[in-house]
Amino acid sequence: MSNAESPASASAASDLRRIAASLAAPAPLNWVITGDSITHGLVHTQGGRSYPEHLHELIRGELERVRDVVLNTAISGNRIVDLLDDWDRRVASWQPDVVTLMIGTNDASDGGPREVITADDYAASLRDFVARVRELGAVPVLQTPPAIDVRNAPERARIGEFAEAVRQVAASEDVILVDQYARFAELGAGGVPWGLMNDPFHPNTEGHAALALELAHAIGIRPEGPRARTFALLEGLVATARQNA
Repeated sequence: MSNAESPASASAASDLRRIAASLAAPAPLNWVITGDSITHGLVHTQGGRSYPEHLHELIRGELERVRDVVLNTAISGNRIVDLLDDWDRRVASWQPDVVTLMIGTNDASDGGPREVITADDYAASLRDFVARVRELGAVPVLQTPPAIDVRNAPERARIGEFAEAVRQVAASEDVILVDQYARFAELGAGGVPWGLMNDPFHPNTEGHAALALELAHAIGIRPEGPRARTFALLEGLVATARQNA
């Protein structure tokens, strides 16, 4: 990506400028989108598109950046430490220009066989993630995990605390933040956005439309002209799902 800054001088504002300038330039970009099952996008979309697939449509289709690569390396069931332990395969080897991360729904769990971690442990790993992405010369983008149905997923009742940890890391490290948790809470009028969920903590196809819209808005992807059809489609999916919930 052009106009790369040193890790010490990079900021969310400068990262947004870098993305905008790079999207206006002909050189191809490598986009790595990673996380856990929500980003992996299997099963719960029931054959529909996941939010990384919508981003692919926007970038390589409507923006006509056909030489860009939009890669999804998310793995269901993962926590942040799993990603860091598999860093080369999941991130570094792809020589990314932009790396987005949505993870934390499994980190927040205090049920099952895995060690229970604190939000502070999680935040420390997020800072490690940001530093590693910066060292690659790429732009890090942190996404909070979406709000969930805590009543029916009590083992993940700490999800709001972990979402707040993402916000705090984004602020302290000065990186781009996409607050999916806040957006889903807003779409659910302070509760659970039932029309956007396939189960207590996995978004459905319409939920992925909402995720894609929030991410695209946050990083400045908004195609215009006769090829620009996806935003209206996604907005329609979300609106219809909310009415029918």
